[in-house]
Amino acid sequence: MKDGFIPVACGAPKLRLADCMFNAEQTFSMMRAAERAGVKVLILPELGLTGYSCGDLFCQEPLLRGAEEALCTVLAATRNLEVVTAVGLPLRIQNNLYNCAAIIQRGEILGVVPKSYLPNYGEFYEKRWFAPAPNCKPFFVDHVCGQTVLFGAGQLFWCSEIPELVLGFEICEDLWSPDSPSIQMAKNGATFIGNLSASNEVLGKDAYRRQLVSMQSAKLLCGYAYASAGAGESTSDLVFGAHQLIAENGMILAERRFEGGMLISEVDVQRLAYERRRTQTLEPRRMSETGVCFSLYPTDTKLTRHVSPMPFVPEGREERDARCREILLIASLGLKERLAHSGARTAVVGLSGGLDSTLAVLITGLAMKMLDRPMIDIIAVTMPCFGTTDRTKNNAVILAEKMGVVLRTVDISQTVRSHFRDIGHDPEDHNVAYENAQARERTQVLMDIANDTGGIVIGTGDLSELALGWCTYNGDHMSMYGVNASIPKTLVRYLVGYLSAEDDEGLHDVLEDILDTPVSPELLPAVQGEISQRTEDLVGPYELHDFFLYYVLRWGFSPAKVFRLADYALGKRYSRDVILKWLKIFYRRFFSQQFKRNCLPDGPKVGTVALSPRGDWRMPSDAKANLWLAEAEALE
Repeated sequence: MKDGFIPVACGAPKLRLADCMFNAEQTFSMMRAAERAGVKVLILPELGLTGYSCGDLFCQEPLLRGAEEALCTVLAATRNLEVVTAVGLPLRIQNNLYNCAAIIQRGEILGVVPKSYLPNYGEFYEKRWFAPAPNCKPFFVDHVCGQTVLFGAGQLFWCSEIPELVLGFEICEDLWSPDSPSIQMAKNGATFIGNLSASNEVLGKDAYRRQLVSMQSAKLLCGYAYASAGAGESTSDLVFGAHQLIAENGMILAERRFEGGMLISEVDVQRLAYERRRTQTLEPRRMSETGVCFSLYPTDTKLTRHVSPMPFVPEGREERDARCREILLIASLGLKERLAHSGARTAVVGLSGGLDSTLAVLITGLAMKMLDRPMIDIIAVTMPCFGTTDRTKNNAVILAEKMGVVLRTVDISQTVRSHFRDIGHDPEDHNVAYENAQARERTQVLMDIANDTGGIVIGTGDLSELALGWCTYNGDHMSMYGVNASIPKTLVRYLVGYLSAEDDEGLHDVLEDILDTPVSPELLPAVQGEISQRTEDLVGPYELHDFFLYYVLRWGFSPAKVFRLADYALGKRYSRDVILKWLKIFYRRFFSQQFKRNCLPDGPKVGTVALSPRGDWRMPSDAKANLWLAEAEALE
């Protein structure tokens, strides 16, 4: 359970209708298997000790007595098991019969949760046998397997060792109701909801069920596990498919249908707690008002859930293309409005032949089309200097020609040399002044051309560069509108690739060559005509930095947890030493370069991670990284 990862499972044991002792044996056998697998919370199907489809047998004394005896058997057989398990059975309470979930651990009943909403339509007849949960606070009842237990809907179960882990339970139709019990449970502090279900299969129902579980976990900022009945239920008129789903904050972590056994994944309750703190939409009440405590022995959790190595980039082609379309639409709409509002006659873009400036000019082209303005209202400026290679310069020229924009070439080398003489800098000394003088001169050229043509300068810097401070202050750091400002480097590549694949203007070949060009600021002299300065050799792989950026900014994870996830997701490509090296560099640069982000130009937000000082990220420039670096150093 280190780092907040709680192993949870949905189970579909073998079942015999009305054979309570057989079902009890299958139940405690699955609980033992869950314990061996390290599972901490196990959800079993609705009415699992009897079977859901017993019909009028629920009115028979032998079945009800057998169900309670079966629960006693399960309790005796699992008195040494830590796994918290939700077991379904019918129970008589105060002469009413309820469809219940018994929450058990170490041979004790932590509480009994009755079903609140009873379906009585179509193939369902539950009101024929069961009463809905009483409309009152949970109360204590005696003589449930010889124990006094808390009975009632809405009660919560709090883990004393892991304060972020608070369990709540509902049963099947409760989820389908517009006023699900889980809503109030989440408001009261539940971070994980288990649903014991018996939902039959009809065409399209699985997709609807999946949407319900996903959306409930999203709007309640919780983990949600749904365990439905399967083989063994009556097939007289229905088929039960053992649909099992585990979700977290809108994301399906694991899913299975038409199979028995267990489905296991890990719910990250630290992540859920962070999101609740961030959004402040759910304020938990005091524990004493809503439920009871249970105890878990903290252990390391082996991760099995999928962690994307590139969290900003969807892995499926269809979803990735949809993401690219959405980003391009948002960015170009933002620029369209800025051009219209400012009355700019031109949009001026510094076109280097690299990825970022290519994306910026392509977005500018899309904005001009939205405004029904000609491409000649875009002025692309290529500014060769000491490190410019023929490859990047030629690609810039070809791209501008293919797009039909106005191309200007301004060789800044003599101007920069003159500047070196003015400030007394030795041009053979390739220090930071040597590099930044070129970047600042390029920005001056762009700003002056924009002034001269009644235009605005379109910024090209991306989110990853801003996070690392890999931009020249008052150089490429500055513009009048930064269209790439919230687009991470790993996604920039896919956006250009998407436009290349969608190309209908003859841009494909030049875009493919730009995609194949090493990322470089080209501020140091080329070597035999080739790029000598590769960005990722200097600041580290953007694949790693974007991974760090996502989990540090979006989820507030600690260095140790970010490192663990990076090693899990990217460990086949990078050694632990390499990941840790660049993680420490990420924190150093992120803290030390905040002063650049505090005066960023406007730019459209396209994703959940952004660094605008006006909207998403407010941090003092003199904040120290000591706490974060100390934790990272301890990982050596």
